[in-house]
Formats: sequence, structure tokens, C-alpha cells
Amino acid sequence: MLALEEVRIRNGDFKLDADLNVAPGRIVAVIGASGCGKSTLIGGIAGFLPLERGIVRWQGQDITRSEPGERPIAMLFQDGNLFPHLTVAENVGLGLRPDLRLSAEQSAQVSRALGRVGLSDLGTRKPAALSGGQQSRAALARVLVQGRLLVLLDEPFAALGPALKGEMLDLVEALVRESGATALMVTHDPNDARRIADEIVLVADGAAESPVETAVLLNDPPPSLRAYLG
Repeated sequence: MLALEEVRIRNGDFKLDADLNVAPGRIVAVIGASGCGKSTLIGGIAGFLPLERGIVRWQGQDITRSEPGERPIAMLFQDGNLFPHLTVAENVGLGLRPDLRLSAEQSAQVSRALGRVGLSDLGTRKPAALSGGQQSRAALARVLVQGRLLVLLDEPFAALGPALKGEMLDLVEALVRESGATALMVTHDPNDARRIADEIVLVADGAAESPVETAVLLNDPPPSLRAYLG
């Protein structure tokens, strides 16, 4: 379980409070208006933003002071964060070793991950030679090889068209369910949540609220969410 206990996250002059639990194996959408603090919440959990107070626990272990690389977290950013001078396979391999000195088994892991996301024949290409959807798949493969049980997604498919975004969301859901991981996905689109999320964390008025079942929240939204949805 992921637990945020009386947490306050600082992002410049902005502060976000959170006191919530996310059950294991759940896919949770993080929704709210632009600038409300969705990415701040993810950044605080990942260790990229400082906590003014509170504790972050994963499976009962206090990870509040752990460096980002020491946390049991894999993160998929909005831009995919692929390195243009490396091949697709090398970009994926970074998820296993930053120096890319992979063992035979690790190289096999990379190949399996590329196959799982439909890029088996594209490992030798550079990111610039891929379409936007293929780049998203490569970034997702790097998350996959890490084998982490907590996955954070910060609007990674926002730039994709509706059909391609739906395809990527379905792939994320399949991979997360397959691995038994817990996932938090920042999105501005309630349809993303309806498509794959078990629950929603609403971020509004400087606070991240406890998860609520997706259908329950979207079918009867509170005033803050209703104002956002229109």
C-alpha cells in the first residue's frame, strides 16, 4: 500500500496537502484543474519535490528521505524522456543500468520488453526515427524492464491523438494488471479515468483527496470537479 500521512509538498511557492492511502494493485487517476497540483503530488511521491511535513510509506516502509533513485518507483514523464543519441534498445536498457553495461540476461529483458510493447524490430533505431506513438511505447518499455511495483505516469500521452492515446492507455492497463503494480496516472481528461482507472484522486483547493471509485466520483462529482468538467 502507498500511504501519505499528513504530507505537505512544496513546489516553489505552492504547497499541496495529502493524507491518503492507495491500495495495492489499483490504477488511480489523479484529476484536477490546470495548476491545481497534480504533478506536484506525483513529484512529492517520487522524491523530486521536498516535503515540508509528513511521511510517505510504501508497503509499510518509510521512504520519505530516500533519494528518487532509491525508491521502488518507475516514472513515465510527459515527454517520454528518451535520449536522442541512443538507440531505442539503449534507451530501454537505461532502466536497468545507467552505464548500459548489460549482462546477457539484461539484454534479453530489454528484448522482451520491446516485444511486449510492439517494438521488436525497432530496437536499433534512434527516437527521431519513431512516430509519437512508438516513442511512447519505447518509454513505456523502459518502465517495464525496471519491474517496480509503483508506477507514476505524469500525462505521458497528452500529445497523442484520441485513438492512439486510447491504445496506449489500454497497453498501460494490460502491463500494470499483468505485473500486479500500483499505478497513479495524472490526467486532465476524465475519459482516461473512465477507461482504465479503478479510482480517482481529486486535487483541488491545495489538497489531494482520498481515492474514490471512478464511476462514483464522475457520476456525481463534487462542486470543485463539476466546475472543472463543465
